[in-house]
Amino acid sequence: MDNTTTSVKIDPELRSRIQRVAELTQRSAHSVMVEALEREVSREESLHNFIQEAAKADQAIDEGGEVYQIEDVHRWLRQLAAGDKSDRPDPWRR
Repeated sequence: MDNTTTSVKIDPELRSRIQRVAELTQRSAHSVMVEALEREVSREESLHNFIQEAAKADQAIDEGGEVYQIEDVHRWLRQLAAGDKSDRPDPWRR
């Protein structure tokens, strides 16, 4: 992996908090910051993907895609979680 250096200006209070966490976890401040950035970027990517998938699902419904009653879906999921083989619920609307 080819690492590059990037400068980030942070206020002294945040810098102190990062340093405290680093000391508490016996890591470097650098590793705390890199891990925090990785988590946040991954969270933002996941959120973006979720929104895109939701928009596609919404569009599919508008175009006549299958729609299920939430109660039927919850019942089906409870049965699956309990280990019962169950058929998928019937669509409420196609």
